[in-house]
Amino acid sequence: MGGDAAPRRGRWAAVLANLALGLPAVIPLYLLWWVVTEYLPMDCHSTADLSDPALSDCDFHTLDHSTAVLFLLVVTGVLMLGAVLVVDAVLPAKERRHLWLRSAALIPVPFALLLALAAFTTD
Repeated sequence: MGGDAAPRRGRWAAVLANLALGLPAVIPLYLLWWVVTEYLPMDCHSTADLSDPALSDCDFHTLDHSTAVLFLLVVTGVLMLGAVLVVDAVLPAKERRHLWLRSAALIPVPFALLLALAAFTTD
């Protein structure tokens, strides 16, 4: 009976730890979401393009924020990847590492929930 509880406890520890990692991962995931939905669809990617009449989808505020957002995306993304590497690959015992790596798929769940809540509140 004790041998049966230990794998279950290890599974829950991996799930909860990766869900907890998902909370600070909201920051780089939101920044990535902003880049994909706001910055990349624009026709222009520099302030020199703002005066070009052929480009219709140019937003000065998006261009103005893009440098800071991209910098923060790189910094927070590297920090989160480091944290995920340590928590899911370095710290677990070798025989349980596969369990931790599989549960890493739960990291984006808090961001997905926040995105779903934001979609319901804007409608």
